Amino acid sequence: MNNFNKFYQQIAANRLSHWLESLPAQLSQWSSQHLHGEYAQWQKTLDGLPETQVNQIDIVNSVSVGQQGDLSSGEYKRLKHMLKKLKPWRKGPYQIHGLDIDTEWRSDFKWDRLVPFISDLSNRYVLDIGCGSGYHLWRMRGAGAKFVVGIDPTQLFLMQFNAIQHFINDNSVNLLPLGVEQLPELKAFDTVFAMGVLYHRRSPIDFLYQLKAQLVQGGELVLETLIVDGDENTVLVPGERYAKMRNVWFLPSGKAMVAWLKRCGFKNVQWVNTDQTAFEEQRKTDWIDSESLSDFLDPNDANKTIEGYPAPKRAIFIANK
Repeated sequence: MNNFNKFYQQIAANRLSHWLESLPAQLSQWSSQHLHGEYAQWQKTLDGLPETQVNQIDIVNSVSVGQQGDLSSGEYKRLKHMLKKLKPWRKGPYQIHGLDIDTEWRSDFKWDRLVPFISDLSNRYVLDIGCGSGYHLWRMRGAGAKFVVGIDPTQLFLMQFNAIQHFINDNSVNLLPLGVEQLPELKAFDTVFAMGVLYHRRSPIDFLYQLKAQLVQGGELVLETLIVDGDENTVLVPGERYAKMRNVWFLPSGKAMVAWLKRCGFKNVQWVNTDQTAFEEQRKTDWIDSESLSDFLDPNDANKTIEGYPAPKRAIFIANK
């Protein structure tokens, strides 16, 4: 099972020490609920990962450990077999000793889009809310962040993160199985990332206040979300599904998103990038065994979802507390 004691020891000596008032009880409760079933099987997979000699780690330009030829043919096949037990791999990609984990999403594309607009992460405390398996956590650390915390309640994402952590072994990068609603007002992070989360929240305004509560005064919010075209009053509230997703609640226009951020008290609000999700960025691979973007769009019009809504368009917003 996961042992979070190392994390507790680290934050006891840094600016997150006040989190110890609530966090151990939360994670103890979480651990008590995940002793059996799929989670136990995934843990066995993690326990069986090979101990390898790592002479090369790149988290600046990619998330890559070792290189081709580090493992024998048999070791390589065993590693691939074990990591495929943790499918579906949504966010990445990762390269582990020459093994390419070709994830559904090319999360490096998103990273490349946002890097020109964000503040230098050097020596910053960084929080990534809804971080998935943690691909961007490694890139944040590679960009110089001092201490990186990701939160995501999905069990499989934690196991995938731990699989990559097994090879990189960097205690300054951590993923906790929490939802944003479980965070106290930490007021401790220099940068908070929230990418691909807002439209899954039933109350987007409450969510923005939760993000704000994690930042130090003057800290930076990096928000990426789905938007639609329109003026500051345009908000799409889809029906039962949007692009086959059941849990999509609010898709504001870019102008409306700016207005929401300002209404919540954020300063220096900027809408810095817009990009329609392309088939090159989200697609089926051997690492997911499920549908992907091409299945979510109208087969006769890639500018519409299968339900007839505008196709996914993503925007990045930067703001300060």
